[in-house]
This record gives sequence, structure tokens and C-alpha cells, in this order.
Amino acid sequence: MTAELRTERRDSTLMLTFSDPASRNALVPQALTAAVEALNVAEADATVRVVVLVGEGAHFSAGSDLQRLANDAAILPGDAAAHQLHALRSFVEALRAHPKPVIAAVEGAATAAGFSLALACDLIVAAEDARFTMSQGQAGLSPDGGGSWMLAHALPRALALQLLWLGEPVSARELQAWGLVNRVTDSGQALAE
Repeated sequence: MTAELRTERRDSTLMLTFSDPASRNALVPQALTAAVEALNVAEADATVRVVVLVGEGAHFSAGSDLQRLANDAAILPGDAAAHQLHALRSFVEALRAHPKPVIAAVEGAATAAGFSLALACDLIVAAEDARFTMSQGQAGLSPDGGGSWMLAHALPRALALQLLWLGEPVSARELQAWGLVNRVTDSGQALAE
């Protein structure tokens, strides 16, 4: 299955679903670009009151597809990573600037750039078993998607550095206690909440 972004209207809510469960909804430039376009349409549509960002299946998003980036880099050195980072940055900026509420409904893993996307939303509703990880350092990369900036502005320095440097998974309950997650639900109920 190819990674894609699915859009769906539910009354006044626009659902944006990253859809590639086999890769844990790894982010690809085409889906990120489609998400920016969907946010632009939602902004202009007075009948859309809220946007919900979700991953299909058991996980929110594993972040950037590093395997695809490595394969693309072998063909076009430098271009693949630059294209991915530009698409990710554009989507994060669109999320942060969107005039209507954007809610992340997080189930399972929100890893690396997936964690950054959740942080860029106005509210985060996460399942009890959701795990958030800034794992880029484990792959020899620096955090992307503005995650380091958002964490540094939302948390005490020591907590932000812990998340960024150690790359250890953090639970939804811990992030709620730190003020980053708004609501914690039973497993499988983040979207319903």
C-alpha cells in the first residue's frame, strides 16, 4: 500500500488521516503536501469548524520514512531529504498558523516527526497506551518538524532535553502531567473523544 492522506468530512469536522498502517503511517512528501492543501481548503470553507489529524490503524505516525529517504538518496543525493524536510516544514507551519482548531487524535506511536506534528496541533487527545518519542538522535539525525523548538517553549529545559537527547518513549499520562497532552482516553478512543 502506498502512503497517502485521506480526507473525510464529519459534519463540521474535517478529518485528515495519514494512511499507511504497514509503515506505521510514515510521512511522505506527497501526503504532507496534500495535508497543506486540505488545510487551505478548510480555512476557506466556513462550514469547517475544526480539523482532526489522525493516523490510520494502531499508530499516529512513525515520522519520516527513513527507508524511502535512503533509497531516494541513492538515486538523487540530497534532493530526497530536502524535499521531505520542506514538505514537513510547510505542513507544520500550516498547522501552527491555521485559524481553526486543529486536534491530534493519537493512538499508538507518535515518533520523531509524528511527535512534532502532534505538538504543532492546538490540542492533543491521546490514548492511554500512546507513546511519544523524539527518536531522531538514535538514527544520528537532529529533530525535524520543529519538535525541538516546540518542546523548548512548552517545557522546562531539563524535560525538553531529556526528550530530545535520550529519545526514550514517554506516555500520554506523563505528557499530560507536563501540560502537553490535553486528554487521555482509553485505548482506541482518542478519535471518539
